[in-house]
Formats: sequence, structure tokens, C-alpha cells
Amino acid sequence: MMRLQKFLSSAGFCSRRKAEEYIKDGYVKVNGEIASVLGTKIDPETDRVQVNGKAIEAKHNLIYIALNKPGGYVTSCSQKGDKIVLDLINIKDRVYPVGRLDKDSTGLLLLVNDGELHQRLSHPSFDHEKEYEVTVLKPISDGVLQKMAKGIPMMGTKTRPADVKRISAKVFSIILKEGKNKQIRRMVRKMGNQVVQLKRIRISNIKLGNLAQGNWRYLTEKEKQEHKI
Repeated sequence: MMRLQKFLSSAGFCSRRKAEEYIKDGYVKVNGEIASVLGTKIDPETDRVQVNGKAIEAKHNLIYIALNKPGGYVTSCSQKGDKIVLDLINIKDRVYPVGRLDKDSTGLLLLVNDGELHQRLSHPSFDHEKEYEVTVLKPISDGVLQKMAKGIPMMGTKTRPADVKRISAKVFSIILKEGKNKQIRRMVRKMGNQVVQLKRIRISNIKLGNLAQGNWRYLTEKEKQEHKI
């Protein structure tokens, strides 16, 4: 037996939070009857579940992919006139990007068909670390790196403290536990410099490693176990 909201998220239909909204709003039926009580349990093998009249099937083939995104690709399932990251994944199953990397950025991007994991990894409240390697236009001072590490005022708030380490005169690594829109580029610009290369090299325990740009791989069993997949 499985809770109804977990079934909807594990089926890849939506996140667990969104599933709870659908249930409370009376959009979900089990065996033809509206199930509006959170915590309702179902048997995925025998019960018939519908959302707004659409039948939801149990997904037995859950997919978890790590991609090394090249520059020039949009982190979207469809965008007219742009190359999208799904063009790089040659599988028949539908997967969805977790979080975003802007068009010019490269590096680690996760794609899954598991709504619950998508919610856990993409929502900032879960505090998952994301590590980036950043190359800037002009040499960057220790003082500027320290300011970014402590947090700087930006977009009406202050960035959270981050782990920042110098790699060379123009290259540093930064570990964030948040993901404001184009945050690193905005932080660097506020410090009077400019990002010329931005590469994500880690999300939580999942590392980019030596995965070639444009290539992808399935997550290992160890990576999945550490995220309770």
C-alpha cells in the first residue's frame, strides 16, 4: 500500500506537494470515487487513479540521469528556436530537468521522471549543496571572495553564506545552498567583475567527474541510495 500523494509523485505526474493540492481540491479519483483526504492509501497494482479524468499509471521504470550540459542549450522541456537539454538524452522515456542552468552555463544537470525526488532536489528548503567552478574576466581579490562568502545584498535580500575557495587569479569555486536566478553571475557583476565561464561540478553527493560535455550517464546505486531513491 502507498499514500496517494506519493503514488502521484512516484508516477512522475507531479511533485508530492502539488499532488496534495490536487487531492485537497477534489481533482483526484480512486476507483471512480473522489479521494479528497490526504493520507489515503492505495494499492498501485489494483486501484485505478485519475486526476481530472486522466488515468495515472504506476511507473516501474524510474530514471535518474546526470548530464554534462554544454553551453547554448536551454534547461527546458521545450523552447521555440532554442536547443534544449532533452535533445541530448536519447531515451524513449520522458524525463524532466531538476533545477536550472542558464543557457551559457555548463556542467552537471540532473534529469528524472520521479516527481518526489524532483521536489526534494529542486526546492531550496532542502539545503542541498551545489558546487560551481567560476572563471571571471579580471583577477579577483581575496577581499571580494570573502565578501561573496559572507553574503552580499542582492535582489532585495542578502545571499546566504557560501563556501568560496580560490583556484587561480581568475578562477574560484563556490558552494551554494540556494539558487536565485543567475545568482553567481549577479554576485560577480555586483563586485565589479564579469563571469566568462560557469560550470556546475556537483549537486549534493552527485559529482560531474570526468563526464564529457554533452554526454550523460545513469546515477549509480550508491548515489541513489544516498538520496533514498
